[in-house]
Amino acid sequence: MASNSFGNFLKLTTFGESHGVSIGGILDGVPPGIQLDLEKIQKDLDRRKPGQSAIVTQRKESDIVHFKSGIFEGLTTGLPIGFEIHNTDNKSKDYGHIKDVYRPNHSDYTYDQKYGQRDYRGGGRSSARETASWVVAGAIAKQILNDVHFTAYTHAVGDLELQSEDSVDFDVIEKNPVRCPNVMRAIEMEDYIKKIRKEGDTIGGIVKCVISNVPKNLGDPIFEKLHANLGKAMMTINAVKGFDYGSGFEGVSMKGSEHNDLFNVDGTTKTNHSGGIQGGISNGMNINFRVAFKPVATLMQKQKTINKNAQEVEMQGKGRHDPCVVPRAIPVVEAMSALVLADAFLQNKSLN
Repeated sequence: MASNSFGNFLKLTTFGESHGVSIGGILDGVPPGIQLDLEKIQKDLDRRKPGQSAIVTQRKESDIVHFKSGIFEGLTTGLPIGFEIHNTDNKSKDYGHIKDVYRPNHSDYTYDQKYGQRDYRGGGRSSARETASWVVAGAIAKQILNDVHFTAYTHAVGDLELQSEDSVDFDVIEKNPVRCPNVMRAIEMEDYIKKIRKEGDTIGGIVKCVISNVPKNLGDPIFEKLHANLGKAMMTINAVKGFDYGSGFEGVSMKGSEHNDLFNVDGTTKTNHSGGIQGGISNGMNINFRVAFKPVATLMQKQKTINKNAQEVEMQGKGRHDPCVVPRAIPVVEAMSALVLADAFLQNKSLN
């Protein structure tokens, strides 16, 4: 398995498994002399950690990040930043029943077919536990782009979706467990997730992300277009099934005369159907995109599946799992966005 690194000028390489001793990473390419706010990094990690509310997995991980290198007296040195997060509440016995069984819609079967083995304890390397390392790296990337603001939030849970007439208040995102910017919709979504959980089922949803105060000229045609790299980053996140930016799929129903973003004399545009990116390059407008997450694959219901001997068997999920991954995915979406933009920013610096 050689694909454990992400990025070009800012490169993250990660290690560890869901039920191993620890997870972590090495972030290479961070410029020297950046004053890092370690509390901000930990705060982003706390937003992702399990056990933070009644609507997420009750695995109790402290998720404290330990930095090993690349920082001296609070400043980055320009050397690789190494970090580690210990696994302290991994109950591997919860997965003994699937040692020889392939869970539907998981990576069990494909990993076994490709590599001839798999870590059945929580999915091993394929677990969303891996994204904790991405959040640490993304929090550092945010501080490289100190003036850029990344705001992701829950736009939909199942069929419950923010409507165009709903007020959106970014200040309430972190004040409800669903991370929705509308209080009334947040209550509806939370109640719905609790109902789904009682049924032993799961539900998906949509995360929307707005990136503001974006520098112009990020992204490089032809094969390093900014929206293409954002799309790859989002599709790398566990359970993601779709990505669109700007007008996205809704743009297909518009006429060109309606869809074109007409210029103001200062180079800004009167509308932003382009989502802040034109020709693969940021134009200084807000970047906005949506990410669709499927329902979590592990159900607390009985399902038919197959085992290693190609026999049909019955299985039921055990252990601690998210009924809806969307609320905890918010900081992951922000982190991967920050890594993409910081990588493009450092690429531009290398050209000057």
